[in-house]
Amino acid sequence: MRIIEKISDIKAVIKEYKKFCKTVGFVPTMGYLHEGHLSLVRASKSQNDITIMSIFVNPTQFGPSEDFSKYPRDMERDSRLAEESGVDIIFAPTVEEMYPDGYKTYVNVETITEVLCGKSRPGHFKGVTTVVNKLFNIIEPDRAYFGQKDAQQVIVIKKMVRDLNMNLEIVTCPIVREQDGLAMSSRNVYLSPEERKAALILSQSLQEAQNLILKGEKSRAKVIEIIKSRISCEKLAKIDYVQMLDAKDLKDIELIGGSILIALAVKFGSTRLIDNVMMEV
Repeated sequence: MRIIEKISDIKAVIKEYKKFCKTVGFVPTMGYLHEGHLSLVRASKSQNDITIMSIFVNPTQFGPSEDFSKYPRDMERDSRLAEESGVDIIFAPTVEEMYPDGYKTYVNVETITEVLCGKSRPGHFKGVTTVVNKLFNIIEPDRAYFGQKDAQQVIVIKKMVRDLNMNLEIVTCPIVREQDGLAMSSRNVYLSPEERKAALILSQSLQEAQNLILKGEKSRAKVIEIIKSRISCEKLAKIDYVQMLDAKDLKDIELIGGSILIALAVKFGSTRLIDNVMMEV
């Protein structure tokens, strides 16, 4: 496995792969890898000749009061896990390499970035779509792999790819959870033991909501209220949002039906966690 930091170097390698018609799978990450990331690698390896992972903590998607400086980083650990999982190349540029002096260009997807995390974190998705667009231009993958845990991010990136006529496929992989149900996240490391236990309320409340809908509940407002009530019983939890939207375009719905996304964001201490379920009803 190779670790490449320079854009010019990774482009030269990609050019050689393309000469031999090698298909390229791409797994973009911010590092501090966990099983969720590695499941994306396995999906890529099953569908492509070459798998490239990026490790880049992108400053433009963090707000001024967010955790960019303390976001967990461990390249030695990440490179070992990536190599063990079969990654062929890690692309690990510096901030200066990705955003050189005088950088002024950004990519923005409208409307669907103004709800859920986009409403809570203004400017977040502008940073996400910009860096992902740059990475797609650099890596030129045939397929790129994202986890459903960041459901809104996947919907936004798919929209960007369609609107800008990008020549690649976006593959969405299922949420990977701990044995007790907590969705895997690099931010879980921030949780105290008490917060870690309290955070189980997220998957538990989503499962209860899913069961209600499967039993025939059609009222969006009622299901959201039940989720909020369940989470509010946990004293360490502070709700950012609980929402149910159309999974295709993130528009509001009144009656539950079709393809739906139930998404939530909750803080435990200073750690903000997200989780979701998608359903066809």
